[in-house]
Amino acid sequence: MLYLIAQQLGFPGVLNLIRYISFRAGAASATALVIGLLLGPWFISYLRERQGKGQPIRADGPQSHLAKRGTPTMGGLLILISVSISVLLWMELSNPYVWACLLVTAGFGLIGFLDDYDKVKKAHHAGLRGRTRLALEFLIAGLATWIIVRNGTTNLYLPFVQGPVVDLGWFYIVFGAFVIVSFGNAVNLTDGLDGLATMPVIIASLAFLLIAYLVGNARFATYLGIPHILGVGDLTVLLLAIVGAGLAFLWFNAPPAAVFMGDTGSLALGGALGAVAVATHHEFVLVIVGGLFVLEALSVVIQVAVYKRTGRRVFLMAPIHHHFEHLGWSEPTVVIRFWIVSFILALAGLSTLKLR
Repeated sequence: MLYLIAQQLGFPGVLNLIRYISFRAGAASATALVIGLLLGPWFISYLRERQGKGQPIRADGPQSHLAKRGTPTMGGLLILISVSISVLLWMELSNPYVWACLLVTAGFGLIGFLDDYDKVKKAHHAGLRGRTRLALEFLIAGLATWIIVRNGTTNLYLPFVQGPVVDLGWFYIVFGAFVIVSFGNAVNLTDGLDGLATMPVIIASLAFLLIAYLVGNARFATYLGIPHILGVGDLTVLLLAIVGAGLAFLWFNAPPAAVFMGDTGSLALGGALGAVAVATHHEFVLVIVGGLFVLEALSVVIQVAVYKRTGRRVFLMAPIHHHFEHLGWSEPTVVIRFWIVSFILALAGLSTLKLR
């Protein structure tokens, strides 16, 4: 919105700064951070009053989690509000890639909200039916991928390989939707401890901030042998808004958490990262950068598959962060060590930009 106003005025004086993506991205981050910090106390009080018993806590989980009963959920709404306002203020409104990623963020956030609402209303951790939820997610992700493909390319790129590997054509819509839905649910599975998902999302957003900027810059993209996609650089506005909103939420989600993100936030943030990866054509780099989320999801898949076949459990409990809790690690120990792993994986993912 502010870009459009400044453009209509001819970018006079200090408004000339709005021309630059770096300025708008930084401003979006600061805006999201301030909105989150100012709105947080009132919003958490409102959720506490409306929800009563808060998010249902699984009785079969770690016993230390029972002390968290009564903590309100749907805190992801605070992130979504902060991100949406700041991005709409500072983005270039004609950019289709930002709109596609915002569609996923808002759409997945709505699905997560309905899931959280169902859990709170029924005082049960089941939520929406799995098939219904996945169908809605694929619908939104498919539409967003179509917008991306319509304005970009359908080429597939791989880490360590210079140039496109194959042109997937319209099958890329299926592939992109799968990436977005998979990563949205991977982040959702990771969100089980105070602050566990938030910081790795921030770290992954910072990594893809650099990737989006490089992909959107013709000179850097040519030098590195990565795809150049005009307009993708504006995704830095969305990514830094996520960083600002995430930091604000972490202020209230730090142990002991005053509010839980819920599916509202985790699905939205995971979907947003997946959509950015599709828009920048760095889907396989996302597997490395977001390796922690992939590991969490794989632990659940392995646990369920092996248990159905043999009746035995590979992990003491899945997702894998609960396994370490059962081994005797305290919650802060698990969270901080997983943050470190996430940071290392982000650096590993970024290294693929040069190793081609």
